[in-house]
Amino acid sequence: MSWATGSAGRFPRGRGSTLTVVLENPEHLPALLASDVVDNATTVFVPGRSGRTDGPVIVGYEGSLSEPGAEFSHDPGFYLQIQAYGISEYMSVVGPTLVRVANSTDFETYLRDADRTRHEGVFAEFLTNPVIQLADLPALGAGPEGDGPSLRLHVGRTGEVSTSPGGTRLGTVGEGLDRVAAEWARINAEGTQPCAVCLGGWLPEPIRASGLAERPWLGRYLATLHGIRDLRARGLDVTGVSGFGGRLVAALRELPEPADAVDPALPLLLWTDDAVYAHSSSHGRSFKLDRDIAELAEILLVCGSVEAGARFADRESLERVRALFDGAGIGLCSGVLTRTGK
Repeated sequence: MSWATGSAGRFPRGRGSTLTVVLENPEHLPALLASDVVDNATTVFVPGRSGRTDGPVIVGYEGSLSEPGAEFSHDPGFYLQIQAYGISEYMSVVGPTLVRVANSTDFETYLRDADRTRHEGVFAEFLTNPVIQLADLPALGAGPEGDGPSLRLHVGRTGEVSTSPGGTRLGTVGEGLDRVAAEWARINAEGTQPCAVCLGGWLPEPIRASGLAERPWLGRYLATLHGIRDLRARGLDVTGVSGFGGRLVAALRELPEPADAVDPALPLLLWTDDAVYAHSSSHGRSFKLDRDIAELAEILLVCGSVEAGARFADRESLERVRALFDGAGIGLCSGVLTRTGK
């Protein structure tokens, strides 16, 4: 999943080799094994072959992880559907599914769905299904933190290397990791929006960069999708998310520059018909809140500090709730606003 999404999750940063490599052509395996791209901790997916060398773990597979409309499978009977974003709303979900933005039309549809969610609070149903995962999150607004050649690589049919099937070419199989990583860093340094690599082969960069620049909140939108899937997997039906079409505290709805608009690291407040939940994408945790605590937490999130929130609730209550979240290792207040005292 880390290979498909470009999200490192629990995996350590700063590796000296690649965590996961997917080959489209088994003939490239010897060149890969002879390079410093892999080590004993690397997992390599190879068409039709399994086993362990004296280095990486080799996992055989059938089908494709790259082509929308294909199916990926490997023993002992795991099947993953690969689907294009643009048709996903019309398809029935039959099992684990990876949704790819594979062209400009897919990207435009993705932005349309995100805009509707932002302004109306209406989520595309398929994106909140717990068995659905959106691929290549760094290029869709999540940012490149944790992604890169140390996390994942894809080797195409003719030996071209990138971080994903739709990515800009970074080199050729057999080349050293330092060279591939340097090219990844160079391309991203020249881009105006993160990440300029993992969809660079499928999506014109000016179109992608423009779409992201107009929507700096996409990282928080993607975090929201993760939070809803987390709760749906527990049998909970989310009916609203703070900042996406509504607020718990009505007076907060008209604030022109909410402090929780952009930062995906800030916790999210989601509610069902019966309860309110806080979700921290940074910690991968969701927990239930009393309504009064949730409203105070929302004031802190939206206003960005106790001082700014004091116009909506008493300072002592806000301080108490901030301390409660701080004790759980989850900050509610924007670091910039807190440091400046605004």
